[in-house]
Amino acid sequence: MKNAGYQVEKVFNHNVILALQNGKERILLAKGIGFGKKPGEMIPTQTVIEKIFSIQNEENSQQFRQVLDQVSDETFIMCENIIYMISCELGEELDEKIHINLIDHIGFILQRLSKKDHISNPFLIEIEILYGQEFAIGKKAAEMLAQQSGMQIPESEIGFIAMHIHSARNNGKLSQTIKCAYLANLITEIIEKEQQTRIDRKSLDYGRFVTHVRFTVERLLRNTPITNDLLGVIKRKYKISYALAKKVGKIIEEELDIPAVPAGEIGYITIHIEKLCSNK
Repeated sequence: MKNAGYQVEKVFNHNVILALQNGKERILLAKGIGFGKKPGEMIPTQTVIEKIFSIQNEENSQQFRQVLDQVSDETFIMCENIIYMISCELGEELDEKIHINLIDHIGFILQRLSKKDHISNPFLIEIEILYGQEFAIGKKAAEMLAQQSGMQIPESEIGFIAMHIHSARNNGKLSQTIKCAYLANLITEIIEKEQQTRIDRKSLDYGRFVTHVRFTVERLLRNTPITNDLLGVIKRKYKISYALAKKVGKIIEEELDIPAVPAGEIGYITIHIEKLCSNK
């Protein structure tokens, strides 16, 4: 794409610069775009730019500048190349906050790993199930980080990166992503305790259950009712699982701060509990 009035604000390397256009910050990626450039110069109009990322929101712009002050130029370049890869893989525009949240998080990752400090991710399996595409791209991001930093990126961090990717696809909102993974994990622990069993988190049934929890949460938050024509049969046939499903429903109500989980949802949760416990 041709450029349109970009003024150089900062040169990170030959291929990545920060520029201003009409008072708004733009991150420009193009081969050789930063070569020999100095702050205040205009980018020639015939320059072909590969990718343009924008920071439009004023609050985001301030936070972005704070992040720039906290990470090295090398880390920033790595992150922008990763964000470029993510955008290309998804084929869609990402929320601009990814230039704040992901860069800040990757800077934190590298800082921790340099000190041999590892953090576990309690929702790793749930994240991989719920957000498979984002997790796969997160693996590619981790490979890029490993190649450029020389540090091995643990799988727990891939899960966190995947959450940031998912957030960037959903207007920068991370809370619901965490809520779905947290609820799935919490409910599973309750089922295991009540039924005195261990659920195989690598099983197909668990994958289906976690996916169901995600869609249940989305329906409840949108107040979209669901019918279950087999509810009467389910209540009679699976009495123990149904009683446990009602307890699960209460937990969901508390966590989502909603008045009640509809009976139809309780019925479907019952079926999943029955499958999980019968195939333990």
